[in-house]
Amino acid sequence: MVRLGFIIGFIALLGALLSGLAAYRVHDQELALDRIALARAIDVHASLVQDRLTERELLARVASGLFRAPSVLKPSMLEPLRSAIYAFKTDFVVAGWVARLQPNELAAAQAAIAAAGFPKPQIRDYSDKPIAPASLTHPIDVLMDLEPRSDETKALPGRSYDQDPVRSAMLARARIEKRSVASDPVPLLRGNGPIGIIVAAPVIPEGATEPAGFVTFSYELATLMLTNDDMSLFSVALKDPRKEGGELVANDQGIVSTRMGADGPAPSATRTVSFGGRDWQLGYYAKTNSARRAEQTAIIVAAIGFAITAMVCGLFGYVAYNNLRLSREIQVRIGFERRLTAVIDELNHRVKNILAVIQSIVTRTLRHGSDIDVARELLIGRIHAMSNVVSLLSESQWQGVKLKGLFEARAIPHADRIAVTGPDIAVSARAAQSLSLLFFELASHSDEGLSLVGKHPHITANWTVTGEAPEEVFHFRWEEFNTSEATRRPDSDFGLILLDRVAPEALGGTAKRFFTDVSYVYELTAPMETVVDMTERDRTDKISAPVRPARG
Repeated sequence: MVRLGFIIGFIALLGALLSGLAAYRVHDQELALDRIALARAIDVHASLVQDRLTERELLARVASGLFRAPSVLKPSMLEPLRSAIYAFKTDFVVAGWVARLQPNELAAAQAAIAAAGFPKPQIRDYSDKPIAPASLTHPIDVLMDLEPRSDETKALPGRSYDQDPVRSAMLARARIEKRSVASDPVPLLRGNGPIGIIVAAPVIPEGATEPAGFVTFSYELATLMLTNDDMSLFSVALKDPRKEGGELVANDQGIVSTRMGADGPAPSATRTVSFGGRDWQLGYYAKTNSARRAEQTAIIVAAIGFAITAMVCGLFGYVAYNNLRLSREIQVRIGFERRLTAVIDELNHRVKNILAVIQSIVTRTLRHGSDIDVARELLIGRIHAMSNVVSLLSESQWQGVKLKGLFEARAIPHADRIAVTGPDIAVSARAAQSLSLLFFELASHSDEGLSLVGKHPHITANWTVTGEAPEEVFHFRWEEFNTSEATRRPDSDFGLILLDRVAPEALGGTAKRFFTDVSYVYELTAPMETVVDMTERDRTDKISAPVRPARG
């Protein structure tokens, strides 16, 4: 059954590992594909935006080149350009002609604007306040014509751009650099109008060094950025050059608003586009969380893999268990017979060993006993000690005995007067038999010294384990205080043989005994591997394990 469980567990582990590996690979692939798709879409978008911006600059340059010898006072300067600018099919909001007028030309310009049919011909600043020619000391830039003409745009001619900070800065750069220039984002047509940018191209007559005026085209920012399509993988924001961390974003309706990019998440990517002689930053924000979607896909793949693994394990387990149950019934019967034979052999071996030990005890006790009463007492005590250790081994199914259990009152005399210290280790059956006789022999020869100290503990038995596996060493020390060579009962011949030869040889160690000024000491040192004897324990565990038939 354990083997079947191991096989099923192995299949389950293998299936789980394969499912996890598949999920990991799918996660990485999905994440990589999403990143590649997003990067490609961003590159394509940035390229399209750059193309659109370049087209707008080209239109402004072409339009300015169509002017030959423009008259700044002409009210319909864009008339020759109307068919040309519409041929480009660009989505400009307003195309305009801005004339650079001297103070003495304002009256004529105002008359020309009125003659062209514009409703507000008076020359005024950008806030619609009239301008007095006498207050001017330098030329001003005035909108003279525009396209298309509608109810909303007809009121714009006559305005001067000098008081508008964004438009005046744009025209000043175009005049100085003598090339097309783009403005910063600004509301178009009116104060709350759509946000966009204006491209101005200077018109310089032949032989002149200063422009006579400017052709301007204004575009909504949302259309230039190609922003926020419902099917797009990302949303686009334009870095506002006037605010640190500011961004201009357009919603699905094309309405542009300002937000602070520092307050939200960082963009997934940024791209730089050039327009109007300066660089503009586009920030791209992914609409979907690629990592989360990759995790969800990986979870689905892992769940499918786990489900398949569970079905395979269940089917294999069902078939294998039925086969195993049949073979187990046969194996149990065969194993029971083999186990019974092994148990009998082991029992015979242990009984022979115990009988041999008892025979040795009886023979040596009676042979060397000078007094029949003393010999009888020692014989009964030694057999009692053997009986006690056999009982302890039987209780533990011959898997060893706790060392402190060998100092029980039923095992050795005067156990209540012996101070026992040491780690509670479990010794093997062979070591337990030798140590039990050893402890009895030591305790039974300390009678003479007991009467000197009354009921107080006067005997100490302690042991320690030093070193590290597999080089651990067992140290045992027996010490009888207030005992001298004159007061202690002499050890019998059997006791001397047990103390000096039998016990040390059984444990593969060494022993010594000696008297100090105040005590009698016996020390035993042996390697822990013989004291514990894991080989004997494993063999006993296999023999003593019950035979259990397979469950149906």
